[in-house]
Amino acid sequence: MSLFDLPLDELRGYRSRSTEPEDFDRFWEATLAETRGHDLRARFEPVPTALATLDVFDVTFAGFGGHPVKGWFVLPAGTSEPLPIVVQFLGYGGGRGLPHTHLLWGSAGFAHFVMDTRGQGGGWNGGDTPDPVGSASSYPGFLTRGIEDPYAFYYRRLFADAVRAVEAARSHPLADASRTVALGTSQGGGITLAVGGLVPDLAAIAPDVPFLCDFPRATTITDRHPYREVGNYLKTYRGRTADAWRTLSYFDGVHFAARGRAPALFSAALEDETCPPSTVFGAFNAYAHEDKSIEVYDFNDHEGGGPYQEATQLAWLADRLTP
Repeated sequence: MSLFDLPLDELRGYRSRSTEPEDFDRFWEATLAETRGHDLRARFEPVPTALATLDVFDVTFAGFGGHPVKGWFVLPAGTSEPLPIVVQFLGYGGGRGLPHTHLLWGSAGFAHFVMDTRGQGGGWNGGDTPDPVGSASSYPGFLTRGIEDPYAFYYRRLFADAVRAVEAARSHPLADASRTVALGTSQGGGITLAVGGLVPDLAAIAPDVPFLCDFPRATTITDRHPYREVGNYLKTYRGRTADAWRTLSYFDGVHFAARGRAPALFSAALEDETCPPSTVFGAFNAYAHEDKSIEVYDFNDHEGGGPYQEATQLAWLADRLTP
């Protein structure tokens, strides 16, 4: 594979042409008000594991529509004082899996909340949260479910779940709500940007090779899924392009980035055909907070920095979460 997107010097100045809806803020205020009309009902049930250094809790909380959403809450064993929280969102098609696959952040001394992704988990790891809401015709996957109407769109439910996940994590007595971090990779990075724009008092966010950014460019520059789902849908439903663009504009990471109010650490990979680097830079360059940086992996595809990025995140957060 070779570099296929803009050169790095052009990426650093790239600005997305995604058009923000005039009622963007009203749309999300109404969505969250509707979601918060249901009691959070966050429950943390201890889970016996063979992990000698970590305590694990099976979490259930009420997400969009009051629907039950699952998660894991992981603490260093024997924690007695509140800890900074890392709320993690997962990549496309994956679920929360098993507790022993989530060792890093608890081992580093954080309270770690992993949100399961409604309706996903069939691709890897396995999930435990159904999505009880159907949609009109869509292309297989999640990116066109309900695309005919922003109020019916799948990611409206998922982003609302994610905001409630932060609230659920903060409700635990061993979580220090004032030091809450949101992070995730790919789809998890896109969800992180949404949460960063919708939750006003996060301590930091770290979107890693984020998906769901700069839809007008993303859906036309790459043939790789998941973005290709939109093109395949519109091949069948000719004449619906403008309606699809309108729906997607309410969920574009570029517009959430413009509302970012916490320090942010991004990453991009220059050979990434799944989440092209220009789409990531579109969100990064729009990000509103002055404390922002981006790690660039020159010869990597969608795996990005992998463990190198995790090491960078650990060091970066240590500088920002000192009490």
